[in-house]
Amino acid sequence: MPSPGPVRVAVLGATGCLGRHLCAAFSAEGNEVVAIARRYAPQVAAHRFLSLDVAGSTSDELARALTREEVDVVVNATLGWGDELHYTNVQLVERLIGALAKLPAPPRLVHLGTIHEYGPVPFGTSIREDTPPAPENPYAKAKLTASRMVLDAARDDGLDAVVLRLANTLGPHPALESFFGSLAVRLRGLDAATGIELTIADARRDYVDVRDAVDAVVRAARMKRADPLVNIGCGRAMDVRTLVGELVAAAGLPAETIREQRGEVRSRGADWIQVDISRAGRLLGWHPRFTIGESMRAMWETVCADQPLPARHLG
Repeated sequence: MPSPGPVRVAVLGATGCLGRHLCAAFSAEGNEVVAIARRYAPQVAAHRFLSLDVAGSTSDELARALTREEVDVVVNATLGWGDELHYTNVQLVERLIGALAKLPAPPRLVHLGTIHEYGPVPFGTSIREDTPPAPENPYAKAKLTASRMVLDAARDDGLDAVVLRLANTLGPHPALESFFGSLAVRLRGLDAATGIELTIADARRDYVDVRDAVDAVVRAARMKRADPLVNIGCGRAMDVRTLVGELVAAAGLPAETIREQRGEVRSRGADWIQVDISRAGRLLGWHPRFTIGESMRAMWETVCADQPLPARHLG
């Protein structure tokens, strides 16, 4: 277990939408942060940056890098889609576990999985850590493979590791390819009298503010060794239409800005997601703090600050 004082934390995937928040949160607590990613990005300018392709490195190379950096905690906040599905989600974890096994005093590993690893569950179910995983889409299957490797290494080889399965996140600096991130960008570019036609999933899902998710990660980096698997969410399933309305309200736009269309929504998520967060409360002393309204306002404010308005042609 890391020492109770300041620690040195390596954040893998530091330039991503979650990684940037992790770097800031660990630094705010007085810890030293090593931001690790393949390519530099301005959002990690305040931290030591190490350009490293973790999935493309050998375990020996990774072990040498972690030794040089003298890290106490490694947080894996990487994820990959499409062609990088296996490379980033599975191969990277294989190399990382292999590297940690070579170190005489391995740092704690906090691996970020996804609640989608459990797959679809019956309506009304709260997803517990003992819910049998049965994912149906390739991304969730790849993430489950990675999480199981970490859990197996913790059980069989004594690796000091914890897996946090996170619900989808809301809040500041969203992933622009996410449903709500992309919707915020579209709302940002609207003329006053223009609306958006949108097909909305008839679903209820658990969303957690990214700042709450990061707080759980920081706590997991310090927790005593216990159950190595913890679910993180807000603890309730919320109607997606209601969430859309909250974002529109945060943007200061009338509800009729969204004109809902009929049609089937192709989504990676299930129609019902509600996370049982009792273990997180018991082990981490954690509970979500931010309301949906606060999350959407923070999302809107940062999207407005980060995304320039599109050029308008006069004539």
